[in-house]
Amino acid sequence: MKQVLIDGYGAPEEVARCADVPDVGAPGTGEVVFDVLMFPINPADISLCRGTYRLKPPLPATPGAECVGRVAAVGAGVGHVKPGDLVINLQRENWAQRRRVKGDDVIPIPSGMDLRQAAMLRINPPTALLMLTDIVALKPGDWVIQNVANSAVGRLVIRLAAARGVRTMNVVRRDTLFAELKALGADACVVDGPDMAEAVKGQTGGAPVRLGLDAVSGRATARLSTCLGDGGVVCTYGSMSGEDPVMLRSTLANGGQTLVGFTLGRGLATRSLAQVRAMYADLGRQVLDGTLTAPVEKIYPIEDIKAALAHAQRGARTGKILVQP
Repeated sequence: MKQVLIDGYGAPEEVARCADVPDVGAPGTGEVVFDVLMFPINPADISLCRGTYRLKPPLPATPGAECVGRVAAVGAGVGHVKPGDLVINLQRENWAQRRRVKGDDVIPIPSGMDLRQAAMLRINPPTALLMLTDIVALKPGDWVIQNVANSAVGRLVIRLAAARGVRTMNVVRRDTLFAELKALGADACVVDGPDMAEAVKGQTGGAPVRLGLDAVSGRATARLSTCLGDGGVVCTYGSMSGEDPVMLRSTLANGGQTLVGFTLGRGLATRSLAQVRAMYADLGRQVLDGTLTAPVEKIYPIEDIKAALAHAQRGARTGKILVQP
């Protein structure tokens, strides 16, 4: 079978290769074997290939934070899925044609889901949801500000916040994105820059912004925090800049603001397996009915993983890069 391997850390399109490896074999007791139908290339996967991610597995290693698969076989003691079911996998190393994992690591999803959207269900939708529910007790009418609002997570935050009556201020790098985001339900948009706080204040009418979601880090964190009200919380969940977050001492000491971090793994760890399955079932239904979607730019075969990785790193893309094993 085919599997993507990296033999060193560096430029992803240079260190990754599509290799022929032995099949995973039949499932043992409590295990599930599934065929990988599609997987996305995420920023975390790019970072893992470069060796800059928080996890640095021994080499050779297989990237792949998420995928969608179809169950091929189940071992004794597995009752929540059966052959033919669509599933997502809570474990990594998914850039392969077939996986064998513990039964509890696979989550069943609605059978009618578009495979492209199903491939992106595991990480971004729950990340957007849990940042809106677990960080600050938001009420209808509250303001949330986020940078990189045109990203996959950013678009999901807009949709999920609107469904809760929470208003979003969306920071992007160019005003040509405003109309697109407002069509999704964005309440207001601003261009990132040194005068962002004044622009935000003008659009909120001076209402306090309670939560800031930061995917850039570095000085962008400080710019985001200047838009928050006293006691506001900045939640950093990504570092597109490759830098650590920066906060002004005045906003921390005088403004009483808080800087917190978010990872999906920690968010899921606070929930039981039944709660996790229920959450994904609900998110899956929202994807199925079209409430939650993410754009896709191109799908590559697994043999073209180098080209897919190069494409995924280009700026100004219109959507995710997916790979079909």
